[in-house]
Amino acid sequence: QVQLVESGGGLVQAGGSLRVSCAASGSAFSRYDMGWYRQAPGKQRVLVAGISTGGSTSYAESVKGRFTISRDNAKNMVYLQMNSLKPEDTAVYYCNAVLRRAGLSTTYWGQGTQVTVSS
Repeated sequence: QVQLVESGGGLVQAGGSLRVSCAASGSAFSRYDMGWYRQAPGKQRVLVAGISTGGSTSYAESVKGRFTISRDNAKNMVYLQMNSLKPEDTAVYYCNAVLRRAGLSTTYWGQGTQVTVSS
């Protein structure tokens, strides 16, 4: 089992940058596929970026070229560097961990961190 705690959210002006972090407790962090999701008011939670156990990354079209996901397995951390932020990036950002084993997957969520981009 893993527990996830996000940090680093806040208020930033459009065009600015912000890095959100996710600290994972528990063992075998390197075995989890990690991701960042976001949920804006009145909208569904959507995947923003993902990074696999092998380090492969994927991004939503809306953030490609602006956001970068990374992980540090030695520190049990995953990061989302957000550049050229836009007001539409405003949302609660959630850290996600998925453990895939024997054909089954187990998903864990953090509590979320608010990111607000002012115009």
